[in-house]
Amino acid sequence: QVQLVESGGGLVQAGGSLRLSCAASGSIFSINTMAWYRQAPGKQREFVAAITSGGRTNYTDSVKGRFTMSRGNGKNTVYLEMNNLKPEDTAVYYCNAPKLIISTTMTYRDLWGQGTLVTVSS
Repeated sequence: QVQLVESGGGLVQAGGSLRLSCAASGSIFSINTMAWYRQAPGKQREFVAAITSGGRTNYTDSVKGRFTMSRGNGKNTVYLEMNNLKPEDTAVYYCNAPKLIISTTMTYRDLWGQGTLVTVSS
């Protein structure tokens, strides 16, 4: 079974920091881009950040300069370092691998994690 598992969410005061992790496991041939999305209560899911296999990153404007996405040495783990958190960052954060290749079938999967809740108090 191929899955993405997020961790690291929690409750933090405004101005604080959190580090989210996302680990991919199972019969994985390769993963190129991995991304973080978030969904606040009553709002649509929105893009936060992405990283390619080569380490190139892209961020939504509202988190630039505060969030940093990185990739672990094994390439199947990504992190989202979140600094200077604001109440508007409160959301469930989801990890996504849009073109993960499954080794047993050599087919693409658009895989999502179950999400981790980040709550920022004012």
